Amino acid sequence: MKKERNSFSGTIGFVLAAAGSAVGLGNIWRFPYLAAKDGGGLFLVIYLVLALTFGFTLLSTEIAIGRKTKQSPLTAYGKIHKSWKPLGVIACIVPVIIMPYYCAIGGWVLKYFIAYLTGNGMAAAEDGYFTGFITSDIEPLIMMFLFLFAVAFIIFRGVNKGIEASSQIIMPVLLLLVVIIAVFSLTIKHTGADGITRTGLEGFKVYVVPNFEGLTVKGFFSVLVDAMGQLFFSLSVAMGIMVAYGSYVKDDANLTRSINQIEIFDTAVAFLAGVMIIPAVFTFMGAEGMQASGPSLMFVSLPKVFAAMGKIGNIVGCLFFAMVLFAAVTSAMSVMEAVVSSFMDQFHISRTKAACIEGVIALIAGIVVCLGYNALYFEVTLPNGAVAQILDIMDYISNNLFMPVVAIGTCILIGWIVKPKTIIDEVEKSGCKFGRKWLYVPMIKVVAPILLIILLLKSAGLISWI
Repeated sequence: MKKERNSFSGTIGFVLAAAGSAVGLGNIWRFPYLAAKDGGGLFLVIYLVLALTFGFTLLSTEIAIGRKTKQSPLTAYGKIHKSWKPLGVIACIVPVIIMPYYCAIGGWVLKYFIAYLTGNGMAAAEDGYFTGFITSDIEPLIMMFLFLFAVAFIIFRGVNKGIEASSQIIMPVLLLLVVIIAVFSLTIKHTGADGITRTGLEGFKVYVVPNFEGLTVKGFFSVLVDAMGQLFFSLSVAMGIMVAYGSYVKDDANLTRSINQIEIFDTAVAFLAGVMIIPAVFTFMGAEGMQASGPSLMFVSLPKVFAAMGKIGNIVGCLFFAMVLFAAVTSAMSVMEAVVSSFMDQFHISRTKAACIEGVIALIAGIVVCLGYNALYFEVTLPNGAVAQILDIMDYISNNLFMPVVAIGTCILIGWIVKPKTIIDEVEKSGCKFGRKWLYVPMIKVVAPILLIILLLKSAGLISWI
C-alpha cells in the first residue's frame, strides 16, 4: 500500500511556511541596497508591479505544479510531461548548490547574534572583525555546523511537526521584530563629525520618494532587471521550493487566496527591510553609507551603525540579528526540504535517510565554502565582471544561471507544451476563482520568457546595453 503524502494541516501553515521561505537574506541585505541604488521609490514601484505580474505568474505555476503532481521538483516536471524530466533535475540541483553556502552565511549571522547577545556589539563594529572571523580556521566551521544542525533537526521532524510548527512560531516573532526595528529606525537622529544632522525620516524619504534625476532608457531597464532578479530571491521561485511546498497543499485549499497572501507578506517584509536599514544607515553614515550591499552591509556597515547609537545599539543589534537568524532558518529549511523531498520521491527512501544524505552533502560542501576564505582562498572574475570566491561562484551558478534557466523552461513547458489551462484548472479545482487568469496566460506564454531571457543574458555577461 502506497503511503499517503504528508500535507500542511491548513492554509495558514502553508502560507507561513512559504512566506518564511520567501523572507530570507535576499530580502534583508539585497532589497534595501537595490532600492537605494535604483532611485528609491522608482525601484519600489517597478518591484511591486513585477511582483503582481511576473512574480505572481511564476509563484502560481510552481505551487500548482506541486499540488497537481504531488511530487517534489526532481520528479514533478517529468509527471507534467515525461520529456521534461531534465528540467526537474536542474530545479533540484539549485537548492543542492544553495544549501551549503546559505548555511555558511547562517553561521555568520549566528556569530553576530551571539556577539550582541553577550554584550560584545562594540567589538563586532571594529574594523577587521568580520574579516578576522571568516578567515579563521575553526570558528566559521563550528557556526556553520550549528546552523545546519538546527535546520536539519526541523526537517527531520517532517512537514507538520517540523516545517509547519516552526513556521507558526518563528514567523509571527520575525514579523514583530521587523516592525519594532523599522519603527525605531524612523525615530533616530544623529549629528555627524561634519556638523550635519540627519534623521531617520530623511532616510525614509530617500527610500520611498522616486528619484528620476538623470534617468535614461538604459537606466530604466537596469532597474527593471535588478527588480526582476530580486524577485527570485524574494519569492523563492525557480529553486524547487514552491513546487515542494505546493505538493503538501491539500486539494481543497484555496490556492488563489494563499498566493495572494504570500505575495502580500513577502512584499511587506521586503519593504520593511528597507525601512529598517536605509534610514538607519543614512542617519549615521550619510548617502555614501548606502552603497554597501550583501555581507558588507550586514556585517560591516550595520554594526558600525549600532555602535554609533550608544548603549541602546547593543539591544537593537541583538534584536536585528535575532530577526535575521529567524529569517535565515526559515529560508534554509525550505531549501533543504526541496532536496529532501526530491530524494524521497525519486529514490523512495524515508525522510530520515533523505535528510541524512542531504545533511552530509551540505556539511561537506559547507566546509569547502568556509575554507574558501582561508585555506582554499582564490579569486576569479565572473562573466558579469564581479570578482568571486567559492561562495560567490556557487551563488552565481545557482542564482544567475540555473534559476533563470529553470524559470524559462517552466514558462515554455506550461505556456506552449502542456498549455496554461493545466495550471488554471489546478488553481480552480477547489471551486475558487483564478482572479488574474486574464493576466496569467500572456505572462506565462510571452512576457515572462522574454524578461527571463534578458535577465539570463545580462547575468551571463552577454549583453551590455542594460
